[in-house]
Amino acid sequence: MNEEPSAAQNQGPLTGRIALVTGGSRGIGAACAVRLAEAGADVAVLGRSLPDLEEVADQVRETGRRGLAVTCDVTRAEQIEAACTRIEDELGSVDILVNNAGGPRFQAALLDVRTDGWQKVFDLNLTSTLLFCQRLGRGMAERGSGSIINVSSIAVHAPWPAIAPYGAAKAGMRHLTQALACELGPAGVRVNAVSPAWIDTDINTAYTRDPALSEAALDLVPLDRWGHPDDVAHAVVFLAGPYSGFITGTDLPIDGGFSVSMPRSTRETLDRAAPSA
Repeated sequence: MNEEPSAAQNQGPLTGRIALVTGGSRGIGAACAVRLAEAGADVAVLGRSLPDLEEVADQVRETGRRGLAVTCDVTRAEQIEAACTRIEDELGSVDILVNNAGGPRFQAALLDVRTDGWQKVFDLNLTSTLLFCQRLGRGMAERGSGSIINVSSIAVHAPWPAIAPYGAAKAGMRHLTQALACELGPAGVRVNAVSPAWIDTDINTAYTRDPALSEAALDLVPLDRWGHPDDVAHAVVFLAGPYSGFITGTDLPIDGGFSVSMPRSTRETLDRAAPSA
């Protein structure tokens, strides 16, 4: 049962806004949902596991905001339509859309990738984003305001051959973000992306649980630590709200410096070889 919060509850920069977070059952999506609620938004979380979604929705309600859990397979257009309609009926018009659902699905060399596998990766990461933007972006444009944040990947900036279909889909998301920013900007709707790198989530447990693999991963990160889902969520809240009111079409790396660095071991070798001044 969703209860209306009192006017005194949780007055933040997003008070009065309705947010939808896809892929909201755990990790980055769950963190985004909770931080958006703490900033004042009512939040719908969307995914495939209802128990996990309800747990996140409960965390949203604990902030004093309304939380709604909605199951949906984002690769199915009819389920997207049904989910959006339910959210509008129960919470109201969506002001903030966070397209977070996605993932690499598999690792393979490009020469070995089957077309059906390629299509599944694009349906999950790129086509679903387009469908949500189309379904909810029109309403935002009609109302003259709104913020769309697409969760991309550092794979756009630093290609990783083993997950090239995923990187290609996220590169498409980057272009989609920029094109929509141009199309929707005159209507007052902003569209941005964030590109996380090494974030401590379920998808990276093979690295975080293995000291050698974790050390190798962090060799590429100048800040020398794993990112936390909140590192992404705080950026999403910023892009969703008034403090980023003149920012659109951007792709913000959230990577601890990964995209601008070389491996620490390589730097140290070059430093030793460099002539003294």
